[in-house]
Amino acid sequence: MYQLNVKKFGLALGLTGALLYLGCILVMATMGREGTVLFFNSLLHGLDTSTIIRMDIPLWEAGLGLAQTFIIAWLIGACVAGFYNVTVKAK
Repeated sequence: MYQLNVKKFGLALGLTGALLYLGCILVMATMGREGTVLFFNSLLHGLDTSTIIRMDIPLWEAGLGLAQTFIIAWLIGACVAGFYNVTVKAK
């Protein structure tokens, strides 16, 4: 069976997570508070996010969140690829 490249899979998942984070920033920047709440309420199956949405996020905090999201997603991707490689039978 084919083995996954752990670093490349981690990078792919990390970049995907960062892209989703940037999408969230874009939603918040363009839709305003009410649009953001409506978007995330519908995305989360009607969960009321109005009490947890914070719109006054400083740029440094958004950058830190972007970096943290990338790192966490990279680690998850590396773990998935590593676990997959351990369980796949070599030819």
